[in-house]
Amino acid sequence: MKKCSIFHFVTRLSVAMSFLFVGCVDGDLFDNKDGDDDAGYETVDTSWAEGELDWVFDMNVLPQVSIEVSEEQWNELLMAYDNNSGTNHYIHCDAEFKMKGETYNFVDAGLRLRGNTSRRRPEGNGGEMHKRNNADWHHCHFMLNLRKFQKDDDHELRNVRKIYLKWHKDDAAYCRELYCYDLFRRYGIWTAPYSSYCRLWIHVEGDSQPAYYGVYEMIEAIDDKFIKKRKDLFGDHKHNLWKCVHPANLNYNDIRNANIRLDDDSGAYATYELKTNTENFAVAKAQLVEFSRKLTTLQGQEFHDWIASVCDVKLLLRTYAVNVVVGMWDDYWNHSNNYYLYFNSSDKENYKVFLIPFDYDNTLGTSHNCGIQGDSGTQDPLNWGDTNNSPLIGKILQFEDYRKIYIKALNELCSASNDLFYYEASHARIQHWHNMIGSYIDNDTDEDCRIEDRPAGWGNNHQYRILDPNSSMNFFKIKTASIPKK
Repeated sequence: MKKCSIFHFVTRLSVAMSFLFVGCVDGDLFDNKDGDDDAGYETVDTSWAEGELDWVFDMNVLPQVSIEVSEEQWNELLMAYDNNSGTNHYIHCDAEFKMKGETYNFVDAGLRLRGNTSRRRPEGNGGEMHKRNNADWHHCHFMLNLRKFQKDDDHELRNVRKIYLKWHKDDAAYCRELYCYDLFRRYGIWTAPYSSYCRLWIHVEGDSQPAYYGVYEMIEAIDDKFIKKRKDLFGDHKHNLWKCVHPANLNYNDIRNANIRLDDDSGAYATYELKTNTENFAVAKAQLVEFSRKLTTLQGQEFHDWIASVCDVKLLLRTYAVNVVVGMWDDYWNHSNNYYLYFNSSDKENYKVFLIPFDYDNTLGTSHNCGIQGDSGTQDPLNWGDTNNSPLIGKILQFEDYRKIYIKALNELCSASNDLFYYEASHARIQHWHNMIGSYIDNDTDEDCRIEDRPAGWGNNHQYRILDPNSSMNFFKIKTASIPKK
């Protein structure tokens, strides 16, 4: 097996030195001289996740995940990809988790490829089958479904049955997406998925040793189980979960002709894809379209009161405050992309709808010319996207009472008094994770074998840094400087 040369990025400044402020951004923006208005923030009871999600997705440990698959099944996965790169075809495998001194084994689990534009072939080139002991491994995203073929409680890891195993695509800093989910979690945004690091091995039967795929992300799957775990918070768990991807702008002028379909496991593209309650697709679709109609057409006080009746506006705006401070341009408001919606009733008029954030690798300085944006670091948080195209957030922020909630959340996140987005706290947190994973980055794919402080190469602002607190282009400082105080 090929091995890449080992180069582990080590931050030269100690955590203590990282607390020093040097740079061209006005230091007054970080001193909280206006008092304690932003000190402290609303906490949320997370006892519902104890012993399950908190245990499985622990950012302070590095589990070992090993997958065993027969050569026949592995070749079946390769052929499925060649036939349809968007395939959701599952193959049979065995899986082992080693974490916190315990070992969990699962016989006959399911493994498939995952990703949208990032989906890749895990080995070799098109048409090639597995090359025993001489494989050309590739980083790619996987979904591991412990209960796919065996529907029993023994095929769940602490009540978790599906885990998204994601490689750190376009993130040489090995932290962007996990940082964002961790920030959601710290800020009490219970609609965000849980996540953590892990190390991943895949052993194809007949190979002399498993292939080490390196340090991966483990992300909680967003599905009916995700909703059920939070049923007391959502209010119900039996209704309509939609996966929404570009151009999912929720604009009534567009949604009537949009690609709206149910999930049939084909992997076919849909702008709005119903993931649950699929037997009632027509009813769910009618509800989604009617929500879009009112969202687009209602104005003034009528809109203000309606959105409050169908949505937890405070939760939505606090969610979006996190979205904006981390520089998530590939989102609902700017790019009409990367979110889920859950309606907690199938009634066309009476429901609560929740936005679930998802897919946060294009953040923390990985910027792009997209939508109305050219620089996610300096972009005005009150004008994050084109409200005429994607109306939800912008229309809400037209009202002073709602806008105050949003601005307060932005400042809470950036306050030096809170262990959230403030640059010193963020640097210390990321350094802690790098200390944990740094010795395990080198891997058998010969890809992504070192930690580096740079955004994705295809981005448009290559100067942003997140690991150097002294850089004049430190993203945390630049983004904080863009936050309105009132």
